[in-house]
Amino acid sequence: MAEAHPVGFRWVMKAKERGATIIHVDPRFSRTSALADIWVPIRAGGDIAFLGGLVSHIIENNLFFRDYVVHFTNASCILREDFRDAEEGETGVFSGWNGELCGYDRKSWLYQNHPALSFPERDLTLQHPRCVLQTLRRHFARYTPEMVEKICGISPELFHKVAEALVAASGPDKSAAICYALGWTQHSKGVQIIRTAAVLQLLLGNVGRPGGGILALRGHASIQGSTDIPTLYDTLPGYLPMPRGDGTETTLRDYLARQTKPTGLWYSLPAYFISLLKAYYGKNATAENDFGYDWVPKITSNHSFFEYLYDMADGKMEGMFMMGQNPAVAAANGRFERASLSKLKWLVVREMVEIEAATFWRDSPEIARDELRAEDIETEVFLFPAAGHAEKEGAFTQTQRMLQWREKAVDPPGDARSDAWFMHQLALRLITKAKQSNDPLDEPLRALDWWYPEDESGDPKMEAVLAEINGWYTLEHQENAQRPTSNVQRPTTEQQNDGIVFGIDREGNPHHGPQIDGYPRLKSDGSTASGCWIYSGVLGPDKINKANSRNSKDYLGHGWGFVWPGDRRIIYNRASASPTGEPWSDRKKLIWWDGAQKKWTGIDNPDFPLDKSPEFRPTGNESGLDGIPGDSAFISHEDGLGWLYVPGGLQDGPMPTHYEPLESPVHNALYSRDTNPAVHWFTRQENRFAPPGDPRFPFVLTTYRLTEHHTAGGMSRFLSHLAELQPELFAEMSPELARELKIDNGDHISVVSLRGAIEARALVSRRIRPLHLNGKTVHQIAMPFHFGSAGPVKGGSTNDLIPISGEPNVTIMEAKALTCNIVPGRLPRGPAFEDWLDKYVPKGGPPNLHPEQPAAGAPCARAGGGHGLEGKIDNR
Repeated sequence: MAEAHPVGFRWVMKAKERGATIIHVDPRFSRTSALADIWVPIRAGGDIAFLGGLVSHIIENNLFFRDYVVHFTNASCILREDFRDAEEGETGVFSGWNGELCGYDRKSWLYQNHPALSFPERDLTLQHPRCVLQTLRRHFARYTPEMVEKICGISPELFHKVAEALVAASGPDKSAAICYALGWTQHSKGVQIIRTAAVLQLLLGNVGRPGGGILALRGHASIQGSTDIPTLYDTLPGYLPMPRGDGTETTLRDYLARQTKPTGLWYSLPAYFISLLKAYYGKNATAENDFGYDWVPKITSNHSFFEYLYDMADGKMEGMFMMGQNPAVAAANGRFERASLSKLKWLVVREMVEIEAATFWRDSPEIARDELRAEDIETEVFLFPAAGHAEKEGAFTQTQRMLQWREKAVDPPGDARSDAWFMHQLALRLITKAKQSNDPLDEPLRALDWWYPEDESGDPKMEAVLAEINGWYTLEHQENAQRPTSNVQRPTTEQQNDGIVFGIDREGNPHHGPQIDGYPRLKSDGSTASGCWIYSGVLGPDKINKANSRNSKDYLGHGWGFVWPGDRRIIYNRASASPTGEPWSDRKKLIWWDGAQKKWTGIDNPDFPLDKSPEFRPTGNESGLDGIPGDSAFISHEDGLGWLYVPGGLQDGPMPTHYEPLESPVHNALYSRDTNPAVHWFTRQENRFAPPGDPRFPFVLTTYRLTEHHTAGGMSRFLSHLAELQPELFAEMSPELARELKIDNGDHISVVSLRGAIEARALVSRRIRPLHLNGKTVHQIAMPFHFGSAGPVKGGSTNDLIPISGEPNVTIMEAKALTCNIVPGRLPRGPAFEDWLDKYVPKGGPPNLHPEQPAAGAPCARAGGGHGLEGKIDNR
């Protein structure tokens, strides 16, 4: 964190100054480790075993926060009799597994006697053998300190030191936070790693309380915002599921019936979704045409990046828009990525510099080695100069869910334009063409409500976009709105110049009614529109852009920016008070029940129905938030509880389970199954995986980022000062490994995997240590991933070594744990490279070298699930 997120790390140091204990778990000793109280060197890929060991330690020793766990988690919920744990027979596979379809039927994971998750049967004594806590206890029973040492290389002494520190920092008067970044996400079980941390924090009572929670450190500005709005293929803004094109959600009625939950916050999904359709299509979206539902694209399978990369390689895709990414360097199996780009007919790249994705056809490693020739590549590349963040206005959303407005400082140089300008102007041209067409496929474009006012340079006014995201009452439904809209009149010149919250379109005509003040105002009858329901309130009827607020009033930061939802600085903060509504302690008080006024009050905005008494208990017939008990806190869930066990929603298991990385130097010490059974392998000759313990690839490789560089390097390698600070790719290794390979510090080395080879310098350092796993010494190396073939400083792309794979829930690649070999010396140049590579990576043999990797054409050989897709065989 000190290296990759130095600005955020200042708050860690503030906590340390106030007596907080800092624990750092990382394969390498970094600047964070140097400032931590405890450093835990871990084998890359062993995180669930380590965290699961902590979970087991807390349950077995009765160290969990009992009142919190009983009332605020599903520890007391009783599971079905036909549920079978992955522990049974030590197979590593849960009940419902279908090997032919390579996926789970998840019905047996539900609560007892409940097809829905509302109103589950509970045993508040936590003694029922099928209650979640007892199931969790059995599941992690073998995750002992000794097993953790076998898998992770962490000694029992160090394990107990961490456990004691974590427990000591939790309870009614204390709390602990867990911070993570790509080191947890980029794994074949990344979602389950984070789930294990959530289980740990729920057991300790560290969710929904000051100083607690799990903080996802984003690798780029506004990654949280791009997830919220979103840039993912299978969700709509505000985490609404993308409609499916498999025949199950053909009509709006179908979609709402499948996606609306009977209780909790998602009971109001129809209001969120129909308000989004009204934002998209305006007055063209009516009840008679299902509010334009037919115009919304439907997903038919996994449409993630790697899926369409394969389509590119197979000639199924003609063109691509690339904005804010550089897969020629940043994505897995870069050699295959660049070869796939060469199959396109056209490629649009928007960037501030000539990144590798724009120049691969002339200066990629494949061109230098004569694998490809520029004259044979037919891809026509259009490079559009893009404005930098200081050259445009808009909002960033950071990991705290906070929107912060940034103002334009200077005009962009030359022909550079903002992303908003590009998309706005492109949309205007496409809509104009669509209106000249009678093609039914152009109807969605013709129906778009593209109303945004422009500034003098043709940029859409960004506060107008924010106003639409916030939401408003629609003009055509004035009689149904709770707020009057008849006062919307043609604005004065001053109003036109000043603001866009007055409901004025590009021609200066009334476009919409007043702004809404929050998502509870949204309706499903077409009387409201909102581009992202969770952002409602950021620009409300007071016409104040709260993202631009800079007047912090308290330690939570109220008055600085806007935090979704409803400016609640700590989500699920009902858990900060006891089941009866009093603060757990005066030191950690946040919100509480005011019995005299009969409402929730406190320092933060309550993330709970304001007038719901802690004593309220539903009868079992209620819907929406009325179905959530007064002593529950997690209103997004149908049962109102924090999930120690996930009864629905995950593709690869209701409880976290240790699986080895897809490439590992060892077999799974806990189960007969080595790898996550539901993972997507993307089987292909160009994307092979080494089997466990392959002697050709004996070393573990993990990747990380440098303070001096940014992601794929497009914003840092082209800047002379930063390029001089870190001018060359290197591989960090232990002195023990260097001696074994007869390598000195600074030597040229070649790092090889089944996907290819790159060249680097050796950085021999005691920051990385050999680990002892079950009697076997395992060496790890660590490499940054910022270098490529373009720019003032060049170097091998570490992602060339990484295989393409897809975690079952979100299809993210496994980039933090793989196997490799190290060969002293430089790589051959030109055609000699192929002969050299054949010695270490022979071309012959099947693509599925890993015994658990499915053959090409099998269901798990390509992705099929995804973030919001229910899965291949369970349509609950």
